[in-house]
Amino acid sequence: QAQLVESGGGLVQAGGSLRLSCAASESRFSIPLLGWYRQTPGKQRELVADITSDGTTNYADSVKGRFTISRVIFTNTVHLQMNSLKPEDTAVYYCHGRTALDTYWGQGTQVTVSS
Repeated sequence: QAQLVESGGGLVQAGGSLRLSCAASESRFSIPLLGWYRQTPGKQRELVADITSDGTTNYADSVKGRFTISRVIFTNTVHLQMNSLKPEDTAVYYCHGRTALDTYWGQGTQVTVSS
C-alpha cells in the first residue's frame, strides 16, 4: 500500500507563487494517475489538476493558465506550481493517486492566500 507525502504549502500574498510536491512511498510500481485536489470547510473536495504517466494533463477551469502540474519521469513524484495565487485558492490541498485497483490520498497541506 503506497503512502503519499505532500510538502510545500504555506502562507502567501495574493499574486504570489507556491510549489507543492508529493512523493509516493511506493516505487516498485507506477501509479498511472497522480493529481491534486483541494477542499475548503463545508465544501466538497474538488479536482485541481491531474497527470497521467504519459504526461497527459487535466486542469480545473479555475486554475488554467495559473497552475502547472508535472511529474518526475519514471517516478511517483508530482509537483504543482501555483502562480498568480488568489485568496479563493485558499484550501487544504491533497495529493491523489489512482491505479486500477487502489486509490491513495495524502494527509493534506494547507495553502493560505492573503489579500
